[in-house]
Amino acid sequence: MSQTAETMQAIVCHGPEDYRFEAVARPSAGPGEVILKIGACGICASDVKCRGGAAMFWGNESQPSWVKAPVVAGHEFFGEVVELGEGAGERTGLAIGDRAIAEQIVPCGECMYCDSGHYWMCEVHNIFGFQREVADGGMAEYMRVPAKGRLHRIPEGLSRAEAAFIEPLACGIHAVNRGDIQLDDTVVIAGAGPIGLAMAQVAHLKTPKKLIVIDMIDERLALSERFGADVTLNPSRDDVGARVRELTGGYGCDVYIEATGSPTGVRQGLDIIRKLGRFVEFSVFGKETSVDWSIIGDRKELDVRGAHLSPRTFPVAIDLMSRKLVTTDGIVTHEMPMADYEEGFRMATAAESIKVLLIP
Repeated sequence: MSQTAETMQAIVCHGPEDYRFEAVARPSAGPGEVILKIGACGICASDVKCRGGAAMFWGNESQPSWVKAPVVAGHEFFGEVVELGEGAGERTGLAIGDRAIAEQIVPCGECMYCDSGHYWMCEVHNIFGFQREVADGGMAEYMRVPAKGRLHRIPEGLSRAEAAFIEPLACGIHAVNRGDIQLDDTVVIAGAGPIGLAMAQVAHLKTPKKLIVIDMIDERLALSERFGADVTLNPSRDDVGARVRELTGGYGCDVYIEATGSPTGVRQGLDIIRKLGRFVEFSVFGKETSVDWSIIGDRKELDVRGAHLSPRTFPVAIDLMSRKLVTTDGIVTHEMPMADYEEGFRMATAAESIKVLLIP
C-alpha cells in the first residue's frame, strides 16, 4: 500500500502467526501526550511466543485472551520526540529533539496497585504492543505515548543499540534486585539470552561470592564469562546438579534466577537451590509448567519470588550504561529494516543471534 502524509508503516499483530507490515494512521499528540519517531525496536522472546500463539497471550478455555488485536507490536523501543501535546513538556521534562523511552506499561493510576505505588502490577495492565486500548507499540515509524505513560530521557552518549536495550536491561535489574544478592551468596542465572546476559552483568556488579551461568549455547556462555561469570555450565554435557553442589559444599546455590522460559529450567532450579534459598522466576512461558511443590515447602522452605517488568529501574539502566558498567557489545547481534520483520522474527529464535533490532 502506498503511503500518504497521514500514514506510516508498522508491523500489526492481527492474530497468532498473522503479523503484517502495512500502512496505518500516523498518530498525533493529544493533551499530555508525546509522539516518538522510533529509532529502533527490539524483538523480545514474549513477542515471539505471542506470535506463535502461546496460550498465556491468546487465552484458552480457562482464561480470556490477553492480547487485543489488531495492535501494532513491540515494547522494546526508543525514539526521538517530534511532537508534544498540551502540557506534555511540563509533565515529562522533555523537549522536541530529545531521545526518550517509555516504560512498557501504561498504568491506570486508579486501581489498588497504582494507588499503593505498585504501578507495574496495575490491574488494568495495558502494555505497549499487546493491547490497543491505550496505545499501539513501537514496531512502527512513529508512536504515541499517552498522558499516563512513564517516559525517560536518553542521554546523547548512548548508542542506538544501548538505547534499544534499556528496556531489557531494566527488566534484568529488577529480577536481580528481587534475588537480594549478598556478598557471600552463590548465584545461578539460568538462561543466557539477552536479558539473562543483562542479569549476569548486573549480578556481577553485586559482587557475590560466586556467579554461575547456565545455557545450552557455548557462545553465550563465553559472553557470560566476559561479563563476570565465575563458572559456566552447559547442561548438554555438564552434570549441572553435581557441579553446583561441588561448588557449594554439597548445599546448593543461595539464589537461582530462572530466565530460560523452559519447564526444565524450573525443575533444574528446584534441584540445585539450597534449603531456605531464594528462587526468582522471571521468564514468560509458552505453556503451563508442573513441579513437585513439596520441594518448595516441606523439603526446602524456599522463598519463591516473581519478577515482572521493570519498576523504577529504567533510570538505573540508563545510568549503568552511561557509566559503561553494562554493555550491549555481543548482545545486540543483528539490526535489520522493519520491512524484513519475518527474517527478524526468525533470527530472534536462531542460535547464531541474541538480540535482534528492527529499524524503521
